Amino acid sequence: MNQALAPQSRSFVRRAMGAQSAVWRVDGVLLVAVMALSVIGTLLVWSSTRTWAAGAPTGMAKKHVLNLVIGWILCGIVAMADQRRLRVYAPAVYGVSLLGLLAVVTPLGSTINGSHSWILLGGGFAVQPSELAKPALILMMGALLAEPAPGTDRPRTLDLLLCVAASGIAAGLIMLQPDFGTTMVLAVITGGLLIFAGLRKRYIIGLAVLAMAGALAVWLFGLLKPYQVARFTAFINPANDPRGAGYNSTQALIAIGSGELFGKGLFHGGQTTGRFVPEQHTDFIFTVVGEEFGFLGSVTVVLLLGVVLLRGLRIARQCEDRFGALVVGGVVCWFAFQSFVNVGMTIGIMPITGVPLPFVSYGGTATFANMIALGLLQAVHIRERTF
Repeated sequence: MNQALAPQSRSFVRRAMGAQSAVWRVDGVLLVAVMALSVIGTLLVWSSTRTWAAGAPTGMAKKHVLNLVIGWILCGIVAMADQRRLRVYAPAVYGVSLLGLLAVVTPLGSTINGSHSWILLGGGFAVQPSELAKPALILMMGALLAEPAPGTDRPRTLDLLLCVAASGIAAGLIMLQPDFGTTMVLAVITGGLLIFAGLRKRYIIGLAVLAMAGALAVWLFGLLKPYQVARFTAFINPANDPRGAGYNSTQALIAIGSGELFGKGLFHGGQTTGRFVPEQHTDFIFTVVGEEFGFLGSVTVVLLLGVVLLRGLRIARQCEDRFGALVVGGVVCWFAFQSFVNVGMTIGIMPITGVPLPFVSYGGTATFANMIALGLLQAVHIRERTF
């Protein structure tokens, strides 16, 4: 039997590595940029957790590498999928993501760092359904907006209403956790996709006013936790409460500023080693970049993220399939906004919200979601090269 299977295995390898294989049609520049960010992120997670994490000095770094391996496998599976199948399965994927969000608000959900956003699996592993809701919403909205109104390139009214409903339901369930950062990401994804789909300006303005009214209602009716309100108020002037609400912002600026041009070197950051900045391996990982790799290292990370965004825009521009272009546009909006907010909150130009830095921050579900999104970019690129 082994002898019979051997020729089949060799045939599969030849097909996978042949000149017409999808392996050779991937966007190599995009892959290299993400790989570089993943390596940098692993070093930063190692540095920021080696003195305190379970299994120190490499315990959390090993777990991060495992998450990356699983993420790259998911990326490969999604990248090999035909985007037409992705469009067909989009409603099912979105439905499963809603079930995950619903499960969080049941007794199955658990609270970590003040947010009831997790489902514990045991063995130190947990799932955060709100992260997986991002690619699910992009696929769902892409499928709804893929067919424009007859004779135009603008979305149909019914599809517009369905998109707003799909986004609103997911955002509402996430706000129950509450997770304001992820809710903002979904809002930006929704707005970006509607703009890419050709929505008229008056509708865009109307939705923007509606979104601002919703945010104001959340504030006035006290739907935010006290610590979330404190984060926003501290953003205006962190010096007013440097040991309380403004502590994170103040320490983040100290860490980044102390790195100067070249940084203090990997494992030699005083702020990082002393854990003066909370959550340095996740939301505040950019402070480790600034302290240990300096201004040049920080610019390198920002440039690599810029390469990811530019390659995504290039894929969208070259894509002739409306669904594929919308999916890529949604992913670019997601990565751009989340990168800006994450870096911005560490340098004092954005309020503190719990959003990780794509491909750099430690995380299980967040890493999987990022890699699935990378797979979507590659899937569209590969199929367009085929056509």
